[in-house]
Amino acid sequence: MERNPRYLIVDSQSLPDVFLKVLDAKLLLNTGQAHSVNEAARLAGISRSAFYKYKGRVRPYDDEAAGRIVTISAMLRDEAGVLSALTGLLYQNGANILTINQNIPVDGIAPVSVTARMDNIRLSLTGLLTALREVDGVENVEIVSGA
Repeated sequence: MERNPRYLIVDSQSLPDVFLKVLDAKLLLNTGQAHSVNEAARLAGISRSAFYKYKGRVRPYDDEAAGRIVTISAMLRDEAGVLSALTGLLYQNGANILTINQNIPVDGIAPVSVTARMDNIRLSLTGLLTALREVDGVENVEIVSGA
């Protein structure tokens, strides 16, 4: 009988070591330190079958980063360098840009959405929005999600 998955937050010290080793193997693969599942499993100290059994069911939870991803919607004038100035200001203030989506300008204005990790921003989110609004060519900026 198949049940719907239930998700739990559990202190990793109370789990069998195999779960942490699966996470280690996944990290080795993602960073390129291991070039195959065989190599990653061997380096992590688990069998290939244990890796395959749990790889889709074990994920790290970063409570520090949870809720720190913000999507900003901006309306930019269709002028060279405006998007660069906007993303440059985000970078200068410690944001880590994850995605940028820009649509074709209509009537000289291009809608843009930027999703960024805000773990290390140097300003408050309100202060950052104020600074972004002051960029020449930025017509409007607002937070869409993650505030």
